[in-house]
Amino acid sequence: MEKNVPHYAEHTWHGTVAVTENVRLARDTYRIRFDCPEIARRIVPGQFVMLRLAGGEDPLLGRPLALYDVVTDGGAAACGLDIVYLAVGKMTHRLTQVLPGAPLEAWGPLGNGFPPAPAEHLLMVAGGIGQTPFLALAKEYLGRFRYGDPPREVPTAQKVTLCYGVQTAEYLAGVDDFRQLGVEVHLSTDDGSLGHRGLVTELIEPAVTGSAIQEGTVPRAKGTVPFSLRENRDSPPVSRIVCCDPEPMMKAAANIAARLKIPCQVSLETPMACGIGICFSCVAKIRDGRGGWDYRRTCVEGPVFDAADVEFE
Repeated sequence: MEKNVPHYAEHTWHGTVAVTENVRLARDTYRIRFDCPEIARRIVPGQFVMLRLAGGEDPLLGRPLALYDVVTDGGAAACGLDIVYLAVGKMTHRLTQVLPGAPLEAWGPLGNGFPPAPAEHLLMVAGGIGQTPFLALAKEYLGRFRYGDPPREVPTAQKVTLCYGVQTAEYLAGVDDFRQLGVEVHLSTDDGSLGHRGLVTELIEPAVTGSAIQEGTVPRAKGTVPFSLRENRDSPPVSRIVCCDPEPMMKAAANIAARLKIPCQVSLETPMACGIGICFSCVAKIRDGRGGWDYRRTCVEGPVFDAADVEFE
């Protein structure tokens, strides 16, 4: 097993941070912002932080929350973090009541993050609150921002697409952030209140092949050209799929990617307690390459794994 990994416990920052914003984005969905240059300058897309309410013991444990984006100081220096979260339990419901100026306990950056693998077409598939790790990833692949210390090199994609599905349109959060960035957005809702009525995974193959999707698209980043208009393009661009939340959706996306012979990574959201690999409460079954599998800790060996390696239930 790798040693001296930058996101292992001995390298993470742990301390108290000051909240600067906590705003509602959609039904039960909020964006909290806090100052923390120690984490912000090191974190990369797909990593997460653990947050805990300061000054109390109820709840006792922190909660893992993915990076949405970093906040800069007006230049290129990252000085704070934006975290988008869904209020579903005691801690996150109490988090909605935290006001600017209040302290939070935080530690991170944690997890391995998305690898900076090349892709002509980056296809991000999100269900529920699974869109949260993808804004920063899209910014990297569109050449808008470099994350990490030192800043990591990510090949620029020619096209970035988000397929985002929720139960009903009230839960859609951050869609305009992706659109303003230049990401092509396709939406689905279970009840048909907006976009495609049905499963978000039903949008994957049309997005890969470039076939029509009923609810339409939005303009891509300035300076890129639609693939249908580019010269010498006889086939769809080489795609890479990343997906997050919930597990049945990720399993279905992994099966589609395997059938289409497209690389696919999944960001697992296995419940965890410590976030630093001590408690082993977040283990997932990962294939070992020898025909078997072993348990891997989502908080340190993940949360991002190759979809082909995950033993989904």
